[in-house]
Amino acid sequence: MGRAQKVVLAYSGGVDTTVCIPYLRQEWGVEEVITLAVDVGQGVSLATAELAETETRRQQELEAIRTKALAAGATVSLVKDVRAEFVRDYALPAIQANALYEGRYPLSTALARPLIAQLLVAVAEEYGADGVAHGCTGKGNDQVRFDVSIAALNPQLKVLAPAREWGMSREQTMAYGERFGLTFPVKKSSPYSIDSNLLGQSIEAGPLEDPWFEPPEEIYTLTQSVTQAPDQPEYVTVEFRQGQPVGLNGENLAAVTLVEQLNVLAGRHGVGRIDMIENRLVGIKSREIYEVPGLLVLITAHQALESMTLTRDVSHYKRGIEETYAQLVYNGLWFSPLKAALDAFIQQTQERVTGSVRLRLFKGTAVVVGRQSPDSLYDPNLATYTEADQFDHRAAEGFIYVWGLPVRVWSQVGQRLP
Repeated sequence: MGRAQKVVLAYSGGVDTTVCIPYLRQEWGVEEVITLAVDVGQGVSLATAELAETETRRQQELEAIRTKALAAGATVSLVKDVRAEFVRDYALPAIQANALYEGRYPLSTALARPLIAQLLVAVAEEYGADGVAHGCTGKGNDQVRFDVSIAALNPQLKVLAPAREWGMSREQTMAYGERFGLTFPVKKSSPYSIDSNLLGQSIEAGPLEDPWFEPPEEIYTLTQSVTQAPDQPEYVTVEFRQGQPVGLNGENLAAVTLVEQLNVLAGRHGVGRIDMIENRLVGIKSREIYEVPGLLVLITAHQALESMTLTRDVSHYKRGIEETYAQLVYNGLWFSPLKAALDAFIQQTQERVTGSVRLRLFKGTAVVVGRQSPDSLYDPNLATYTEADQFDHRAAEGFIYVWGLPVRVWSQVGQRLP
C-alpha cells in the first residue's frame, strides 16, 4: 500500500504528535497534514474543576494547541469540542451496560477512541484526504482501537502510525523535531504517561511499572487522598430515566454537567481510584492506575437501580452481556456487528430502569444506601416478615417438589447403579 498524500492527524499537542507533522512530510512524503485536536474534557483536575475560569483556561489551551500545530507545519489545524457527544453517545451507553473491563475498569479512556476515530474519518472525507494518522506506539491498546475503528468506518483510508515505526526514544524524538525548528520547553518530562478526559484519567509507566511500588499521591489530580478527605460522609442522589442519569440531588442537569459535578463530589471524598494489573489486547500484562470518580459512582448507582427494576432472568443474563460488551469496547470493536446487536439488547432492558439511587460518599467509598423506582419489582408485602406478609407459604411445598424433581430422579437412579 502506497503512502497517503493528504493526511488527517489525531493531534494532542504533545511531543510525539507534534513531531509526527514534519516526520510525515519529510520521511513519508505526505504533501499536506491536517491536524485534528478533539476536546473530550481533558485537562480538568480536582483543584480547578470548581473554578469559574476553568472554561476560559480550556479555550486558551485548545487555541495554543491549534497554533502549535500550524507552527509545526500543518496546513489546517482543527479543534472540535465534542464533550456532549462523548457523554451522550459513548459514556451513557456504557453506563447502561455497566461496562467494567475485567470487572473493574470502567473504560474511561477506551470510550474516547472510537469517537476520535469517527471524527478523523469525517474530517478526512470532508477535506478529501486519503489517509489518517495517530501517534500510538506498537504495544498499546489505542493503536488497535484507532486502526480497527477507522477500517470499520472507511476501509479505503490509509492508516499511518509514525511512532509505531520510527524507533526513536523520547530524547531522539525531540532532537528530530528541533531539526525543523520545533521547541519543547520541558526537556525533562514526567516519568508517568497520563491520558485524561471528562470521564477520568489513566496513569501508567515510570515507577508504576513495578507492581510492588505504591502509587504516590502526586499522580492523582481528580481524587483526594482518603487521609485528606472530609471526616463526615456526604450523601448524593442520582436520578435515572430509562437507564440514563438525568439529575443530581434533585436538580435536572445536562449529562456533561452532571458528570463534571459528580467528579468533584466523589473526587473530594477520594472515590474512584483503581490500581490493577490489566490484560492488554496485545497479550501483555500492564499495571494501570485509574481515577474515575463520577463514572464509577454512576455505574454503581445504575447497577443498584437495575436490581429493583429488572426481572431475575434478564438481570442474570445481562451480566454475561455486560462482560462481553466491556471486552468489545476495550478491544476496539465499538463499530462491530456484535456490539450493535448487544446495544439493541441493552436498550430493550432499560425501558423501566427509572428512579433514584442514594449513595454515601466517605473516605474512598461510594455505598448505595437507598433506591426507589416507580417501576420497582420489589413488593414489600411479599418481602416482609411481619404480619403484613401476603406471600402464600403453603405454595412453597409444591414449588419445591417440582423444582427439585430432576435432582430427586437423578439421585434415585444413581442409587440403583452398582
